[in-house]
Amino acid sequence: MGCKSVMKTGFLCRQWGVLVVLLSLWLPQSFSQQTTSPPPQQKNKLKFRLAGYPRKHNEGRIEVFYNEEWGTICDDDFSTENAHVLCRHLGFISATGWTHSSKYGKGAGKIWLDNVQCSGSEKSIADCRSRGWGNSDCTHDEDAGVICKDERLPGFMESNVIEQVEERVEEIRLRPLGASAKKRLPITEGIVEVKYKGSWAQICDDGWTPKNSRVICGMFGFPQERKANKNFYKQIKKRAAKTKGKIIGSGDREKSKPKSNPKSKLNKDSGSGTRLFTEKQQNKYRLHSVACTGNEVHLSVCPLQFYKANATRACEGGMPAVISCVPGPQFSLGNSQKKKTKSTFRVRLKGGAKIGEGRVEVLKDNEWGTVCDDRWNLQAASVVCRELGYGTAKDALTGARMGQGMGPIHMNEVQCSGQEKSIWNCQYKNITTNDCRHVEDASVKCNIPYMGYETLIRLRGGRNRLEGRMEVMTGVDGNGIEQWGLICGEGWGIKEAMVACRQLGLGFANSGLQETWYWDGSNVTEMVMSGVKCTGNEMSLSHCQHHGSSINCKNTDTRFAAGIICSETISDLVLNAPLVQQTVYIEDRPLHMLYCAAEENCLSSSAAKANWPYGHRRLLRFSSQIHNIGRADFRPKAGRHSWVWHECHRHYHSMDIFTHYDILTVNGTKVAEGHKASFCLEDTECQEGVSKRYECANFGEQGITAGCWDLYRHDFDCQWIDITDIKPGNYIFQVVLNPNFEVAESDFTNNAMKCNCKYDGDRIWFHNCHICDAFSEEAEKQFEQYPGQNNQIS
Repeated sequence: MGCKSVMKTGFLCRQWGVLVVLLSLWLPQSFSQQTTSPPPQQKNKLKFRLAGYPRKHNEGRIEVFYNEEWGTICDDDFSTENAHVLCRHLGFISATGWTHSSKYGKGAGKIWLDNVQCSGSEKSIADCRSRGWGNSDCTHDEDAGVICKDERLPGFMESNVIEQVEERVEEIRLRPLGASAKKRLPITEGIVEVKYKGSWAQICDDGWTPKNSRVICGMFGFPQERKANKNFYKQIKKRAAKTKGKIIGSGDREKSKPKSNPKSKLNKDSGSGTRLFTEKQQNKYRLHSVACTGNEVHLSVCPLQFYKANATRACEGGMPAVISCVPGPQFSLGNSQKKKTKSTFRVRLKGGAKIGEGRVEVLKDNEWGTVCDDRWNLQAASVVCRELGYGTAKDALTGARMGQGMGPIHMNEVQCSGQEKSIWNCQYKNITTNDCRHVEDASVKCNIPYMGYETLIRLRGGRNRLEGRMEVMTGVDGNGIEQWGLICGEGWGIKEAMVACRQLGLGFANSGLQETWYWDGSNVTEMVMSGVKCTGNEMSLSHCQHHGSSINCKNTDTRFAAGIICSETISDLVLNAPLVQQTVYIEDRPLHMLYCAAEENCLSSSAAKANWPYGHRRLLRFSSQIHNIGRADFRPKAGRHSWVWHECHRHYHSMDIFTHYDILTVNGTKVAEGHKASFCLEDTECQEGVSKRYECANFGEQGITAGCWDLYRHDFDCQWIDITDIKPGNYIFQVVLNPNFEVAESDFTNNAMKCNCKYDGDRIWFHNCHICDAFSEEAEKQFEQYPGQNNQIS
């Protein structure tokens, strides 16, 4: 019985069939914006500017002009409070974030400040604690950046108008030709265009290389490039050469349209292509030279040459750059997402709310472990993203931003060039004692292809954008008006909500609701989807099982329509498997000490026939240490007003069933079982820097804080399985947390734990205790086969 059977930024938009990736980026620091606001004692010395690329005008590598020289600030001990002070220097009201590991490129010259620690209220960075000017042990790999709120300080001494630099690329898009190509998602082939002064311009393909295509494909979420078939585009070019019409720009309004030729096969799908190539005569090319190495994560990082304003003969003899990309396995199946593909990856992402993001975990010696964030950067993150079938990385995150892992840490100081096929081909160091902790787990956010899934469903009637009644688009009527319908709430639960929240880009699922009478937010009344059953991993509700066009819904009233509540953060419970193995033992407990346990159904059914209060029950006892490795607190679904008081044990139950305990035969047959109600969910201990929030005493609030754990000791009542009736043999011991999915979590695959169990009638041994997703598939199969076909102890 496998574990699977236990539990089952670029801004992307679609406009006129065109895929657009927003890249607000700037050219090197010679074009950097500069703003000064020195503290009184440094009026003639301190200046500040944002530099690097790709970036928007309100973000970048922070650089300081001190002692007549520009330099950077190291990211050691950097914080949002530091960023607030620096953003005010630059004329912004505050900071919204900061970056590390030279996200905007490496600076040059001095590293003026290191270990800067501000409270956030200082008037100058010079007033903050640091190691002193010019005293640093950092390299430019650790240059800090800031992201400022795009709102200027009133009356700021410098101009409130941010200097605009002409030589920059604001946006890039991949424009397909042909009506059919525009409707197919993802868009994998087309003409590369950059936005310039409100319209779109092309890149000359003179000297274009596959390395350039590789970079742009990565930006659009594709792991590889392929050779584009240019014959189609060359035919359009020949046709365009004969066109005499004047065109403003591709995709813009036309001043005069060429006459169509109804006999031409190219006419229907190449009108836009004809307009595009006509632009060649009007100097609509923006870039005439791109020289990427193929390792860059953005086009902006490549050496670029822009056409000058007075250039008259753009791209002579050439044509606009055309690229073709290879989609990853998840996106090449299209609507056939239900097809299963065997995973052979030695890397995976866990704990992310969206497809293509999460904590990086790698497989070593058949066991999954995390990667330490020392020297973690976009190049290493992009290798991981491409390996998994995505594009390049948007973010390389440090500090366990996607939650902490459990178990081993396999890698440290990963250094990749960007060309590697796998993170295992990069240079890295093995972990030694005290090198890293899970608070340093590395994470990524990858570029993924635009699929348009979020346009197929919507929320209505909620109190905020994260909640509401689910509505599904069924089509468009003759007047071009979208038609919507409801989803039947029968069988709708947290796993279906997980898919819906992911599809809408709203993060994690907090609740899946079967009644939404209080959210009657539109005039949509017809049930158009029923029987929805998801595993929780799908990208779209259409990929889940459902009844199709045959709607089968007992309650078709709108009050029984499905709804969701989403959340940007969520909890994630994991059991400490080694502790279970270390603490297990057998106790023969007298019946006269088990009255309360019997009242709470903590004994097997045969106990009811025992000769109470004489005799005993054989109990398998162990400790359970339950960690919350998520990014939000784990709280009982029910509030205190509905907790159930148990007089015998004299405590409240906030969840009737918090864990299941089972003894299984090798073929999966259950021979003994137990359960644990959450009579007290509280923070027993927390990791360093995290404070306890929940304590059961005096009818206190119950829960497990993110970064803390709750310990159910082996000597607690009901912390056992009654094994009185089982015979000697080989078994599998199993624990499942939150088995009924009463409380939302980011990941349910790690809620189950299993051990090999050998019982000789007097003694018991546990072996190979592990979380169900901690081993490779091969190791899991070996676990299930242990200790063989025979279930007898010799």
